[in-house]
Amino acid sequence: MAKMSLVRGQDHAPWHVAVAFTLCLIFASTGMLDTVSTELGYSYYAEKPVPWLPSFLAMPFNTLVNLGYVLLGMYWLSQEGKAIGIKDPTGHYLRNVFSWMALVYGPVQWLRIWTQAHWAAVLDQWVTFPIFAWALVWCNSILENWTTQHFLAVEVLSMSSYSLCLLHPQGFEFALGIHILWVFVSGLRLQSRCGDGTSKKYLLLALTSCLGFVGLKLLDHWLAQCFMFQRLTGHFWSKVCDVLQFHYAFCFLTHLDHHRLLRMKK
Repeated sequence: MAKMSLVRGQDHAPWHVAVAFTLCLIFASTGMLDTVSTELGYSYYAEKPVPWLPSFLAMPFNTLVNLGYVLLGMYWLSQEGKAIGIKDPTGHYLRNVFSWMALVYGPVQWLRIWTQAHWAAVLDQWVTFPIFAWALVWCNSILENWTTQHFLAVEVLSMSSYSLCLLHPQGFEFALGIHILWVFVSGLRLQSRCGDGTSKKYLLLALTSCLGFVGLKLLDHWLAQCFMFQRLTGHFWSKVCDVLQFHYAFCFLTHLDHHRLLRMKK
């Protein structure tokens, strides 16, 4: 019955994402998470604000790069019915939720850069967790044929892990590291059991992009000492890597989902 409920809910992927996002937004705006440590202010970015631009475009490159997430989500939503080629409501649901997460994530990051408000920074941090957790869910759905209860359990655990940010100033970094490691291990398990040369390429590209996402962000100010990184900064290229990480995760998972369905058909 749990699996059937997921299949019937395939057309409701945007609503499921909206509910989770709304819950995060409500908690972030109530003040309950005001003690969470976040980085606020333009000084945390190597890109210098442009005084004559409106505040929502003050750092134009770090702002506009967030359109990449929106375009990515739109692209994968447009692949509905193409990527798999075989009717598979569960696979379509998993991909559509991931696509809507990408669509939501771009505006969330833009809000943080625009407002430099604590609630927006909390929201930006928090919604990162269920996105990584959904990649984990998708991996294990292919491996173990997970049901709705498994999906919900992982997402609730992921969102609850943000409470670590209330316990320690580096709680976010620790929890994010656990998410990345968990997804990486799940991806390796999936590759070792079901993968081929193509999926291996996508997994390596996703991992490389993830390393770029983390490393370039940490080196943002250091890289800005070089002229070529003073406008297109480390933070900007970090977000480019994040979009690529998202994309190659899609490629890896849809490719192996396709092969799983072909095996089932035989």
